[in-house]
Amino acid sequence: MKRLLLLGLVFMATAVTYAGGYRVSLQGQRGLAMGHTGVAVVNNAELAFFNPSGLVFLENKINAAVGVSAVFSDVVWQNEEYGQMARTDSPVGTPFYAYFSYKLNEKFSVGLAAYTPYGSTVEWEKDWAGSHLVNDIELAAIYVQALASYKITDNLSVGGGPIYVSGSVNFNRNLNRTLTDLEGNRSNVTIDASGVSAWGWSAGAMWKPMDSLTIGVNYRSEILVKAEDGNADFQNVPNSPLTPFNDTTFDATLPLPAELTVGASYQLNEQWLFAFDYNRTFWDVYESLDVDFADPNIPDSNNPRNYKDASIYRFGLQYTANETFTLRAGYYFDESPVQSGYFAPETPRNDSNNFTGGLTVNVSDRVAIDAAFLYSRFKEIDESYDYYSENGQNVPFEGTYKSSAFTPGLGVTIKI
Repeated sequence: MKRLLLLGLVFMATAVTYAGGYRVSLQGQRGLAMGHTGVAVVNNAELAFFNPSGLVFLENKINAAVGVSAVFSDVVWQNEEYGQMARTDSPVGTPFYAYFSYKLNEKFSVGLAAYTPYGSTVEWEKDWAGSHLVNDIELAAIYVQALASYKITDNLSVGGGPIYVSGSVNFNRNLNRTLTDLEGNRSNVTIDASGVSAWGWSAGAMWKPMDSLTIGVNYRSEILVKAEDGNADFQNVPNSPLTPFNDTTFDATLPLPAELTVGASYQLNEQWLFAFDYNRTFWDVYESLDVDFADPNIPDSNNPRNYKDASIYRFGLQYTANETFTLRAGYYFDESPVQSGYFAPETPRNDSNNFTGGLTVNVSDRVAIDAAFLYSRFKEIDESYDYYSENGQNVPFEGTYKSSAFTPGLGVTIKI
């Protein structure tokens, strides 16, 4: 039984994995409304995220954009063979962004950005069929980036800057599929790591070969997130030499993959703007997570993920109706990096079709209200996670996943 429980501790890796397996594409209301395009769109301070090199092309001296979204997600798991079903009951997620830029002169701009590309909450029903993999998880990660944008020529600019990441994670799961204390309460553990930080960088370029055409490229580096001295709290564990689970600490390192985005926008006339972005995320760096436990009675563990590189294809359309209203719509297809046999319920995502829309209302020459919505429909999938072990044997967790999400958002754009 001791070996059974020890092998079950691979959950420690999945607690941190949520940041790597789930990407939140909500970094600007204007960009989101256009299918989350933006690497080649000179629109507002959202360029601080999409392509900092374009900040110098903004007309105003001071530009700012702030916003927040509300994520309503629904995930259903079902195993028809055993008549089992479970549904997430997750609170509303609220990712945010805040961007600022200042034009020092016609050739040089600086800026500051804060955004949350990783972070959400998933809560399954307590003690559900997959509780040995996850009961609930809550992740928060904030990126803060200093920026600079320099115009090499009248139609070519470069830009970027360092990224500081600060985050935390809280995760709960049962120790295995059956273990309880004397009162029948399922044995479980909660792990918590706060104050996790790391550094990275991004760099990009923007080129305007003609007034109507803009081409952009932006690269965001791999970031190594290290959780050190995280706390593990074991509960309802039987008092037995076979179950020596004392509260302990752990260390783990997660590589957040590098990503490259290239795209173009075309101004057809004064009213219509088309945009296309292609994003490649280099997930293949994410093979597994090695977890080092401080308690010598708990062996280090590996949690295989074996992710593959994945692409996102984004399309956007903008229509300027008049001086007050600008309308937007878009679509993007998001490939999942998860391969067959590695489908874990703490990151229940598959290939998805994403439909977006929104508008801007210019309240004055300096202030505008931006609104957007996103509907994500994930492909229904029959899959399994094949790397949970009991009694020295892998015990696959299988089922059908149906997932969707609806995300409205509001933002404010200021230019002076």
